[in-house]
Amino acid sequence: MSSSIYPARRGKHKIFIGMAPGVGKTYRMLEEAHALKQEGIDVAIGLLETHDRKETAQKAKGLEIIPRKQLSRGELTLTEMDTDAILKRSPQLVLIDELAHTNVPGSQREKRYEDVEIVLAAGIDVYSTMNVQHLESLNDLVARITGVVVRERVPDRILEEADEVIVIDVTPETLQERLLEGKIYAPQKIQQSLDNFFQRRNLIALRELALREVADNVEENAIATTPNGQFCNIHERVLVCVSTYPNSVQLLRRGARLANYMNAPLYTLFVANPERFLTKEESLHIHNCEKLCKEFEGTFLRATSHDIASAIAETAEKYRITQIVIGESQRSRWQILLKGSLTQKLVRLVKNIDLHIIASEKKS
Repeated sequence: MSSSIYPARRGKHKIFIGMAPGVGKTYRMLEEAHALKQEGIDVAIGLLETHDRKETAQKAKGLEIIPRKQLSRGELTLTEMDTDAILKRSPQLVLIDELAHTNVPGSQREKRYEDVEIVLAAGIDVYSTMNVQHLESLNDLVARITGVVVRERVPDRILEEADEVIVIDVTPETLQERLLEGKIYAPQKIQQSLDNFFQRRNLIALRELALREVADNVEENAIATTPNGQFCNIHERVLVCVSTYPNSVQLLRRGARLANYMNAPLYTLFVANPERFLTKEESLHIHNCEKLCKEFEGTFLRATSHDIASAIAETAEKYRITQIVIGESQRSRWQILLKGSLTQKLVRLVKNIDLHIIASEKKS
């Protein structure tokens, strides 16, 4: 078979993602395209949505635009991206706006991201844009935050498989200013947008979602590509170590507060001694710890080991923990002198993890 049918390589995909319309994704994509064109790269626009934004339309000048396909639907004539024309023209790089777009009924493919996959398979590099609320796994969360159910969605795998993901980040205040200046929507839509989707609290939450999503992506790539697992955790993850001692509930509450403050997942670990059965009271206590952990939306873990410190260290490595919460030692000073404390052992075993040693509340 000829190489024109089966290209030697798949095209590279770069996605510009933002928290909301108007952050400047398309503008930035066009900016980069101009710079590459000056370097001699063959660039063309496959699909551009300016939404009547003057700066965006201005930025597209000087770049070749592949004409859209005309589709007749009754008396209407609609336009859609012409994937066949892109493949025929075969530039080195094609710009395709609005990855989450649903194609006109009767199109060859239902979604624009499916067209992008065809273009990538032909060995053409693609720059594309999307907003974080269009990501499939975040759909319910975005609906809870904003009250808006997003109909057009992109599967998470598209983001995961992308060669590069760039967050176009602006502050909520800057975005609201752009909206008021008429740079995002027509004047009649401005107030309605400010009262609904563009409320400051919505924008803060969406901004965090966008930044965390890309941080996740970076972290997963780092883990996959770094030898010996010597990578840096980007997200905080809190592990609370509970035991049969009564102060475990206090530790859990402190750990949950820490996790909440850091916006981090919470894990709770109980290490059982294989040679010792729990009493009924102790079993009930651990069960209560598990219930409390779940109330805090945490994950309860159990391990069995003679070596508590090693079990904690192994769990911390497995779950990429960054913060460990433990209680102060219940042993006498003489026992600590002879055998060493759990804290001392953990300090030796875990690297790049913060240890929080919580003192027991003294009874008067």
